[in-house]
Amino acid sequence: MPELPEVEVVRRGLAAHAVGSTVRAVGVHHLRSVRRHAEGPTDLIGRLTGRRLLAADRRGKYLWLVLDPGDEALVVHLGMSGQMLVSSPDAPLEKHAHIVAALDNGTQLRFVDQRTFGGWALAPLIDDGGTAVPEPVAHIARDPLDPHFDSENVVSRIKGKHSEIKRVLLDQTVVSGIGNIYADEALWRAKIHGCRSADALTRPRLRALLNDVHAVMGEALAAGGTSFDSLYVNVNGQSGYFERSLAVYGRADEPCLRCGAAIRREKFMNRSSYFCPRCQRKR
Repeated sequence: MPELPEVEVVRRGLAAHAVGSTVRAVGVHHLRSVRRHAEGPTDLIGRLTGRRLLAADRRGKYLWLVLDPGDEALVVHLGMSGQMLVSSPDAPLEKHAHIVAALDNGTQLRFVDQRTFGGWALAPLIDDGGTAVPEPVAHIARDPLDPHFDSENVVSRIKGKHSEIKRVLLDQTVVSGIGNIYADEALWRAKIHGCRSADALTRPRLRALLNDVHAVMGEALAAGGTSFDSLYVNVNGQSGYFERSLAVYGRADEPCLRCGAAIRREKFMNRSSYFCPRCQRKR
């Protein structure tokens, strides 16, 4: 599933190539892609057509396009395989292009989703501490790249959790945007095992861990995100290349880049955790 850097890459692409345009027409080719819009596809098409895209915003892994006059947003759920592509109308239509919106700048905004876990929905914007967010996103915590991110408050919240530190990092109501890849990478940088109890870590170690989260996400963003396959692309269909810089994730049995010990893979919350048994000791 795309994490914060991958979603931010898409947001920036939409801001550059779609924002400022007006939706001229919308076609829904797969009903699952609009299932989150309770009023149905006809309502979504009618309310989107003729609307101008004012901004592309994001919180954590959640992405939305602000619609004029600024009180409503098109919330985009990327799910496991969703892509937002800005394409020429002459470009061949992708097999899994489930929603296509024609823009007045001569391009098409295509929602492509092979696994159909994602989709589009309209939602009102509400105020959340001085930031306008779609109502379904209001319960999501701010992410480490948010200019209003309060690291001391997050350290206190993490410190109050009697649970594995990796589980807490993945809790989007505590801190958003962190998924399996960047949790493992940040924990490796901080030399903390993901199964350590959050409340057993000192505040300085937690501050350092959040700094490592910020750093690894910033580096991933600069590299266009992490693309293990063709499902994770920017609006032009290009893959990111941060996979080449991963220190532990996906590197089971390969040597640790810091100490040389073999990286281990363990099951964690129905997924995999990667760590160095020497640098990240269990206690």
